[in-house]
Amino acid sequence: MERLQHLLISLYLLILSINLTTTTAQSPAPAPAPPGPTNVIKILKKAGHFKTFIRLLKSTQLDSNLNSQLGNTNNGLTIFAPSDSAFSALKTGTLRTLTDQEKVELMQFHIVPMFISSSQFDTVSSPLKTHAGSGTRFQLNVTASGNSLNISTGLTNTTISDTVYTDTHLAIYQVDKVLLPLDIFTPKPPPPAPAPAPKLKAESESPDDAVSKKDISSAVSFVMHHDTVFFIVGTVVAISFCV
Repeated sequence: MERLQHLLISLYLLILSINLTTTTAQSPAPAPAPPGPTNVIKILKKAGHFKTFIRLLKSTQLDSNLNSQLGNTNNGLTIFAPSDSAFSALKTGTLRTLTDQEKVELMQFHIVPMFISSSQFDTVSSPLKTHAGSGTRFQLNVTASGNSLNISTGLTNTTISDTVYTDTHLAIYQVDKVLLPLDIFTPKPPPPAPAPAPKLKAESESPDDAVSKKDISSAVSFVMHHDTVFFIVGTVVAISFCV
């Protein structure tokens, strides 16, 4: 009898163990943590050769602005990131000569307010609109040529040499030259000359003025006429005395 009890207890424990194992195996795995917000600076740091570009994004406070836009827009962003060697190739002192506002515009010129995958450059129209603006002074033209993507600004001609990062909302491409806009690095056209001031019309003469002028003209004519008569009479008298 005691042996039977031990057997029943062992059987019970075995069944309980099997049930616990089955329940544990069937329990769903915990859901993965939602991905954090995309951070442009972290992506560039991980790439390892964009230190100058990162420094300029931070000093112009565009880094936080970019992260905010990625979370609040459906259009996404495309960034053309010059490598450190691209900045090193600039003429010495180029960045130091720029004002704070020009540095902001230079960084904005490398940012397109829409997501463009590498396969979409064939379909987008140039010039691309950047955060710096558009128009002839801020032209950014991207054209596909075979397997390469050429970029032209009017001062810079380069290619996209690598894809640093891409998802469905953000694309970062490496360029081997700093993209220089005409608006910052060429003299601005002089402002148009001011229009000449309109001439004031002469005030119309009053009837009294017209009468006065007529009287003066008649008086002058009268004096000239009598002077002529006196001259002739004087001449005749002089001749008479001589004879």
